[in-house]
Amino acid sequence: MNPILRNTLAVLAGLVIGNVVNMGIITISSSIIPPPEGMNPQDLESLKEHMQLFEAKHFLMPFLAHALGTLVGAFVVALLANTNKLRLAIFIGILFFVGGLTMVFMLPSPIWFAAVDLILAYIPMAWIGYKLAAIFKSVDVTML
Repeated sequence: MNPILRNTLAVLAGLVIGNVVNMGIITISSSIIPPPEGMNPQDLESLKEHMQLFEAKHFLMPFLAHALGTLVGAFVVALLANTNKLRLAIFIGILFFVGGLTMVFMLPSPIWFAAVDLILAYIPMAWIGYKLAAIFKSVDVTML
């Protein structure tokens, strides 16, 4: 397969799979850590109205969704891409970072969470996803 086409498909696969992981975690998060009383987690306006009621525990699942979505997306890209695996994995991290930055402006959250999320959940996770893919590809599965 043409390397450019394969890399493009790898990026698309990484974006789709990373977003599925992200949204899956967000979807189940309210059943793991219940939201503040009276808040509808599916409604952006309700989230904005109740944000001041959030405790630190309420930010754990969004952080995990962002970090694991990015990690899995970058892992998929690094596994499937033909060339420029690190660049493409970091590109996934940048795309997810832009999404996270957009959410910071759409849904005001405490500055500590915005900083932790933007600094740790995207580019570092993309790099770790790349490294995990490299380790995965080097493992001899016949030994397992």
